Amino acid sequence: IMNIMLVSVTERTREVGTRKALGARRSDILWQFLVESITLSLVGGVIGIALGFLLAVIVAWKSPLPYSIEPWSIAAGLAVTVAVGVFFGLYPANRAAGLDPVEALRRE
Repeated sequence: IMNIMLVSVTERTREVGTRKALGARRSDILWQFLVESITLSLVGGVIGIALGFLLAVIVAWKSPLPYSIEPWSIAAGLAVTVAVGVFFGLYPANRAAGLDPVEALRRE
């Protein structure tokens, strides 16, 4: 997630510079990139939970082993994905928020 977000910050330097030059606050830029990071991790988490559920159903269908999916485990999985999104999105978001608008617009 961090690598993807760092590439996103690098590719969108001009956009960030334009937004800051037009009055966007540091917190606006920070939240933009944090929300993107959390969304990215949540999509991955939901796909992982869906594939895990599908695998459990297939195993139960092909073998005599019972399966049980507890709601707390789904909630825990989603909580971990949000935490990962925040943790690994903070550095790129902070980097984007700290860009100097003049330098960002000059770069390209």
